[in-house]
Amino acid sequence: MSEEIVVQTRALSKVYRDFWGRQKVRALKSLDLEVRRGEVFGLLGPNGSGKTTTIKLILGLLFPTAGEALVFGKGASDVGKNERLGYLPEESYLYRFLNAEETLDFYARLFDMTPEQREERVDALIKQVGLDRARKRQLQEYSKGMTRRIGLAQALINNPDLVLLDEPTSGLDPIGTREMKDMILRLKDEGKTVIMCSHLLADVQDVCDRIAILHQGELKELGRVDTLLTVADVTQIRAKGLSKDCQNELRDVISRHHGELLEMDNPTTTLEELFLSIVSDSEARPGRRAKVEEVADASP
Repeated sequence: MSEEIVVQTRALSKVYRDFWGRQKVRALKSLDLEVRRGEVFGLLGPNGSGKTTTIKLILGLLFPTAGEALVFGKGASDVGKNERLGYLPEESYLYRFLNAEETLDFYARLFDMTPEQREERVDALIKQVGLDRARKRQLQEYSKGMTRRIGLAQALINNPDLVLLDEPTSGLDPIGTREMKDMILRLKDEGKTVIMCSHLLADVQDVCDRIAILHQGELKELGRVDTLLTVADVTQIRAKGLSKDCQNELRDVISRHHGELLEMDNPTTTLEELFLSIVSDSEARPGRRAKVEEVADASP
């Protein structure tokens, strides 16, 4: 496994069974993925598509029925990898009678930090997530958005190389959502790898380099966001300073009329339109697997 591949799944499958061992739900079917170092990777899909199951299999919180998940070249069940991981679950389970400083100090102790290191790291994270004015308030007084912020700080307490985020913008107002997306992009700038799943497609479109779309436990689409959203058979041109006679002519004509070509490329659709199209097509043709191949030399 290349050092540039942080997470890899090979034919990863998960079946949930009832008390008598009978198959109840096939949550994931032969998932093959590779997540590269330093990229923001998005997992998309309707409820029950296998997103959270995939995250928990990567974390080692669930055992696969078949296949395997590798994290930093080690099996997901290897607890040694956890020192390099950070995880923000969809619902943060924190001690509500502690304040922000006490909460982060508690989690910092799990990583054998010195008192000086804990104090410095806690102070930096509280400021980073915008809770400086609420650092002494008990978590039971926090709003949903504030709880998401302290949850993210907890996920970053050990300065992880890989961060897994389950619905990171859930409960945030528009300003908080923008700040959360900015923080995710900063993590990328720091060289960290981020895997996030979200129902808010615009958020994924804003921050993710590549995405995988799951439906009914199967991988339906995989690739770079800009590639998937490009409408290849349509060309749009944006220009200014053209006469009316020149508006319907091509690139060489624009140059001849001394116009300034601002843009000539393929228009893009939205992630919402792509997502709904894939889900609709999947329901119409069950069993269809991902058909978009990733560009070999594409890099985050």
